[in-house]
Parts: sequence; structure tokens; C-alpha cells
Amino acid sequence: MKIIADLHLHSRFSAACSKNITLENLEKYARLKGVSLLGTTDFTHPKWISEIKAELTDDGSGILKSKTGFHFLPSTEIANFFTQGGKGRRVHNVILAPSLEVVDQITEALGNRGRLDYDGRPIFGFSCIELVEMMRGIDKHIEVIPAHVWTSWMSCFGSKSGFDSIEECYGDQAKHIHAIETGLSSTPDMNWRLSALDKIQMVSFSDAHSFWPHRLGREATVFDVELSYANIINAIRTGVGLKETFEFFAEEGKYHWDGHRNCNIVMSPKEAMKVDSICPVCKKELTIGVEHRVEELADRPEGFKPDGAKPFKRLIPLSEIITLVQGGQPFSKKTWETYYKLTNAFGNEFTVLLDAGKKELEKATDKKIAKAILDVRDGRVKVNPGFDGVYGEPVLEGAKMKSPEKRPEKQGKKQHSVLDFKKKRKAGKKQKTLGEF
Repeated sequence: MKIIADLHLHSRFSAACSKNITLENLEKYARLKGVSLLGTTDFTHPKWISEIKAELTDDGSGILKSKTGFHFLPSTEIANFFTQGGKGRRVHNVILAPSLEVVDQITEALGNRGRLDYDGRPIFGFSCIELVEMMRGIDKHIEVIPAHVWTSWMSCFGSKSGFDSIEECYGDQAKHIHAIETGLSSTPDMNWRLSALDKIQMVSFSDAHSFWPHRLGREATVFDVELSYANIINAIRTGVGLKETFEFFAEEGKYHWDGHRNCNIVMSPKEAMKVDSICPVCKKELTIGVEHRVEELADRPEGFKPDGAKPFKRLIPLSEIITLVQGGQPFSKKTWETYYKLTNAFGNEFTVLLDAGKKELEKATDKKIAKAILDVRDGRVKVNPGFDGVYGEPVLEGAKMKSPEKRPEKQGKKQHSVLDFKKKRKAGKKQKTLGEF
């Protein structure tokens, strides 16, 4: 049974999330996207869990069902802010639970350590080691998954507050970490460069803060199992039945390359290393990006693929592809008209993105949009990497604009790299040499 799962997302009770997130809206747009299993999100929040219990039922399999038969799996995210190894740490973890009864036990245990009512993603001052110990003490079927592991500020491997290994972060509880979430900041091939992760499964989820289909399911994991909590967890722990992941283009992430937004400087890791990661404009340390961080920890060359590695597909949400071609925004009436025309023709967004043939696409929409969908499917996409809080920009042939919702504060300004400074020197313009940076 093919299951497309998005198990990390949020409710309206988490900070910076849509106030219109309801279970009904999540189901509606998950079906439109093609997602067949959602995490419940934020189950520790008292108001949200009340809605979950009122609207969903557990048939004993560990999977919750809505009144119309859509499936949810109990999940939440915890933020751990603590000191370890003489350094302040900030790590997010996804928690999956086998039943609402176990959810209540998790909530009680966490409630004894801090407040749960102020945010759907609560913050605790104890370590990841303690978190896993606590969860294992409640029920051995609870799964703890390091969330968006390369995000600079809030993750296991983050350059600002993370660790250099799973073992360093989770200590003697590392043996209970079976999978990591690649997150929007990385793709499996980036993680394959660390041999220490060969025994770890890769999963991808959206971390969506709204229910819109260009957020929901923008990353997902595909399972081929009979639907039950036990089977999903076994696939996450062993890889058996975990077929592939759908991934964001990591270059679109806000911290992919190194740079300084205020100085308009962006550099690849190799460029940054040439100048000791010092900004050539302000002389301060650059904000180090995810690719640089991977380079620091990698013990394998770029392009290495371990035996048995699961396949993955890079995708751009359909709404964003449409706006790349015809302009506008993902929320515009024009975009929605095209979006619904395509999804009505093929059933859901994932079928459009992954399976629809060229001739069928051209019948359902214009040739430029059909070509753009096929270009994304086949990897014919260039992405100007994001840096220092600025989103990356996907560029498609014949697109009217570089990308929707990207770099609003920098429109009309050119980002500079070390190579730009070299070119200016050759052109006779007064500029410092690399040795002087």
C-alpha cells in the first residue's frame, strides 16, 4: 500500500502559523496535494488535543481517522534549549506516538517540566538525552526524530547551536535514534557524505505552518506498507517499506550558502574558505550556510552514494511553478484557476508533478506550464542559492519572474560573490585583493 506521509507540521496554536489551521482544512488540502497520511501536529497543546479527540477516532491500529476516513498519526515537535559541552544548544525534535493514551502520558510528563499552553511547539530546558530517556520510559514505541537536522539555528547539526554527531547530541540514547529529518535545508545526497549516517534512515516532512498546498507536503516520505502505526515506525527504524522521499530544492533554503544580507554578499563554501569566512565588505564573520556546515563534517566527496540508499525526488510546489511561468503569487486568483484546472484533470498535485504525461499536461494547461512541470520533474532547474536569511531563487527557462515570495527586500539589487570582486579588479576598478580581505 503506497502511503505519502507528512508527519511534521503545525496547528494554529504554534507561533507564526496560520490562524485558520483546522483538522478539516488540513484534510481538505492534504487530499488536494495527494498526501494520504498527516501528523496530528502539536498534540501537547491543551486546546488542540481537545479538537483531536473530538474529531478523530483510533481504531486500535495507532492511526487516527476523521469522520470522512482520512488518516492522521499522533505527532508533535519539541524544542530543547539547553547547555551541553559548555555551549548553548537549540535542537528541535519530532515525536511520534502510538496512541492517544500514550499522548496523554507524554503530555503529563512534559507538563511536569514546563508549560504546554503557550505554544504548540513548547520549549524545554533539558537535553535531547533526557528527552529520549523520558520517551523511552513512557513507551518504547514512541519515536524521536531529530528535526530539520541542518537548520543553522535550531537543529542537531546546526552551525549556531548544534553538535558534530548524533552521538554527541544524544549521548547514550543515540542508539534509539533511527532516522533524521532532512528538512528544507538538506537533501539525502548531502547527508550521504557523512558515513556515520549510513545506519540512519532519511525522512522528509514539510514543517508546514499553514494548510496551503504549496506548504503542506512540500516535503514528504513515501511508504509501502499496510497502514498502521507499527508498520510506519518499523519502516522508519529499519528502512523496510520506506520507499523514497520528496524533497525541497535545498538551495532555496534561507541559509544554504554563506553570506551577509546587509552587505549583499553571497559565497559558496569554497569561496568563503578562501577568505576565511570573513565578509569582504564589513570584515565581520559571514553567516555560515548549510552546505558549508556539511563540508565541515563530511568524510566523503560530493556525489558519493552509499549502498542501499533510498531514492528521492526534488520538487517545486505546483502553485510556485505556475507563478514562475505566468507571474503573480501562489494565492492569486489566476494561479488558483490554473492549479484547480490541473488538479481536477489528474486528481491531485503529486500526480500532476510526478506522473502526468506531456500530451496530457498540454491538454490540461498551456505548453509553457506543461514544460515547466516536466523541467522540474527532470531536474532542469537552476537555483540561485539562499543565504543569511534570504530565500534562494529557482529559475526556469522562459519564466516571467525568478520566483514567488523570494528576496523582497533585495529586489533590484545584485548579490556579490568573491568572483565579482575579482572581475572588478581585472576591469581596473579599485578593489581589495583576496589577500587583503
